[in-house]
Amino acid sequence: MALSIPEIVEKTREGLAKVTGLELSTTLGATKEERGWKVSVEMIEKHSIPDQMDILAVYEAILDDAGNLIEFNRKGLRKRVDTEEIEREIG
Repeated sequence: MALSIPEIVEKTREGLAKVTGLELSTTLGATKEERGWKVSVEMIEKHSIPDQMDILAVYEAILDDAGNLIEFNRKGLRKRVDTEEIEREIG
């Protein structure tokens, strides 16, 4: 049986946490592609005080149809407060 998007996102969270040691902040997107699933997430690279100064990293992960992490890449870094820059990159 095929995995649902929530299941793929959970597998991504678990897989990236294991290989990076980082905590998931948010899921940016998930797309079914020919070779599996492409999921984009933000992970917390560094906690700061105040929280708005946390350093977030955008990761892109590729999972096979069974939900196994087969590839991941860090695509960028930003401070949590810097929302305008990430919106420009995504839009």
